[in-house]
Amino acid sequence: MASPGKKRSPLIALEDWWTVWFGLVIILVATGFAIAHYSGDMPLLKVPKMGGWVSNPTDVFYASKKTQMKLKEDVTLAQLAEEINAKKPKAAATIVPASGGVQLRIASDRDGDKAVIKVSPNLMGGEAIKFTKEQPDSGGLGARAYVSNVFPSESVNLGNGLFTITAQRTNSIILSIVIAMILVGILTAIGVAVMGQDPKKYLFAFFILVLLAVVSYLIANQAQIKGWGLSYAMWALLFGLLISNTIGTPEWLKPGIRTEMYIKTGLVLLGAEILFGKILSLGAPGLMVAWIVTPTVVIFMYIFGVKFLKMKSKCLVIIIAAATSVCGVSAAIAAAGASRAKKEELTMGVGMTLIFTVLMMVFMPMAIKYMGMNDVLGAAWMGGTIDSTGAVVAAGSMLGPRAETVAAVVKMIQNVLIGVLGFFIAVYWVTSVDRDPNAPRPSLMEVWVRFPKFIIGFIGASILFSFVLVPVFGSMFDGDGIKLVEKGVIKAITNPLRGWFFCLAFVAIGLESNFKELAKQMEGGKPMVLYVVGQTFNLILTLLVAWLAFMVVFPNSI
Repeated sequence: MASPGKKRSPLIALEDWWTVWFGLVIILVATGFAIAHYSGDMPLLKVPKMGGWVSNPTDVFYASKKTQMKLKEDVTLAQLAEEINAKKPKAAATIVPASGGVQLRIASDRDGDKAVIKVSPNLMGGEAIKFTKEQPDSGGLGARAYVSNVFPSESVNLGNGLFTITAQRTNSIILSIVIAMILVGILTAIGVAVMGQDPKKYLFAFFILVLLAVVSYLIANQAQIKGWGLSYAMWALLFGLLISNTIGTPEWLKPGIRTEMYIKTGLVLLGAEILFGKILSLGAPGLMVAWIVTPTVVIFMYIFGVKFLKMKSKCLVIIIAAATSVCGVSAAIAAAGASRAKKEELTMGVGMTLIFTVLMMVFMPMAIKYMGMNDVLGAAWMGGTIDSTGAVVAAGSMLGPRAETVAAVVKMIQNVLIGVLGFFIAVYWVTSVDRDPNAPRPSLMEVWVRFPKFIIGFIGASILFSFVLVPVFGSMFDGDGIKLVEKGVIKAITNPLRGWFFCLAFVAIGLESNFKELAKQMEGGKPMVLYVVGQTFNLILTLLVAWLAFMVVFPNSI
């Protein structure tokens, strides 16, 4: 415990700075592990993501291995079998004789009834290939083998596209999750102790929150629930709200409810995923859609909410505006941190975002197909309007592989603005919204003191990964730096941990919120009006700019 009489540096006394240090430590450790792996000194260490399940909840504690083959040129049945065997997806492909021709059989190469696979073909431009299951899995995760429809010969053209094989239940992830959470608990407890709180009480409460986060992931990863787009964030928030509004949040749990610490650490790790090299893959048209529309929508919604609707809470207005125009939950969290919003304001903004994200994920692809819209234009439209990266990818996949890629990259370009948006919100709040009109204009030092330091961590992580780690990894290991960093650092450690921090944050938000305070935020339905009007404006403007960018100004960019 720190001595209360001794003044300490803000660098170790403030939680805001500790979130930067937590993120930095995780990034440095992940980078060290990746370098050791690519140097051949150790296997790739991963923080596991909880698995999916259909009818058996215990499947959530098993890992899977997805092997996705991007077939850019047309392939024959024989060539597809060769490609599958070359990738070694824990399955083997063979051409087998059948009445009237041949079939492709893909079977798991592991022993045991639970060692199943799932085959997902998405090929276009050739003969349609469909599969039937042999020995279906009792838990609904696939089958021991898949057999295709009958073709006249193995030289039949199947076209091109994606072909995915997922090996299910490759190994248990329980021990890995336990170790990862213990290490995160120890890391954050060090900061808590230095800041002057009891680390033992914190750790006990922290692990209870982890259990609630595990249950949230378990429910969210059920196949049908996941298909509906009901994410872990919603379940974590609901569990927290259920406890706080029924039995009440126990006193012994409160030391672990450090909402801002979890949120801001997660945002620092999110910065690592913003790689400028990937952003440039769509070039000027992607930048037009993301960077013209986003600030325009934010400004429009803020003015509409404050000047026309006359909403009392400017924090709630900017949270809804950020969530609508950028990327939903992550942007809402960043805006809340930058404006120092109340927990109830963030809960309200996130709740509306999650509901409309599900609706847009389902209905936008249907509308695009019904209108006969160009798939690239439709993908860019969805990437700029649907409020969640995961939902964008899911919606894009309904239009095909090319649309999925375009939608995801547009959303990724948009995500870059999280840090920029947070920066300007923080400066505007310090210099205008929170400023005493009778006081002199705040000095640069005052702006710096009140400025949310996690934004520095977010932007710094993006710069570090984009301009240091990517070229260094590419040079050291003679390969594509972006792919090496994504596989060894981001997908292996920083991205999964970011998810865990966000999940813990939403559990904590729920535990700190109550329905009475949430009801006060409704203001006669004004937040809902703000969202609907803002999202309508967003849909119209994004479609117009996407059409100009991809169809008129840069028609051959994709």
